[in-house]
Amino acid sequence: MLKAVYPGSFDPVTNGHIDIMERCAVFVEKLVVAVLDNPSKASLFSVEERVAMLKEATRNMPNVEVRSFYGLLVDFCRQVDAGLVIRGLRAVTDFEYEFKMALANRKLAEDIETVFISSSSDNMFISSSSIKEIAMFGGSVEDMVPECVKNCLDRKFKNREEK
Repeated sequence: MLKAVYPGSFDPVTNGHIDIMERCAVFVEKLVVAVLDNPSKASLFSVEERVAMLKEATRNMPNVEVRSFYGLLVDFCRQVDAGLVIRGLRAVTDFEYEFKMALANRKLAEDIETVFISSSSDNMFISSSSIKEIAMFGGSVEDMVPECVKNCLDRKFKNREEK
């Protein structure tokens, strides 16, 4: 069984992430979307919130499983018996960072391959950081995130305004 892991912080998940998942789910039997629990990184959404949003956004993708993980990606890949890591690329700047990570992972686990998938042109400009900033200042993110994520962003920033 060809099983792949698509890791990320997904804070929040965007249509760009969903596009990568949909395209990759076609050529693997199981795609494990792995939400990184990184306590040193300040996140808008908790790991539990991000997992819940991803489960809702991928509910129509039967071969996609959403899980969280802490620690080394290669250890998580071994835990779920995946030999392939999927990484999405939006621009050349993404490639440099992702390439270094792929080389480090390869050094740790020669049996785990990394595949880079380029973003669709419609999603190349979308990043989780830009989504948070747009939503924080009241801009529309409707065409850039799944509806469940838009609703979570609306609630999150409404709650901040009320405090």
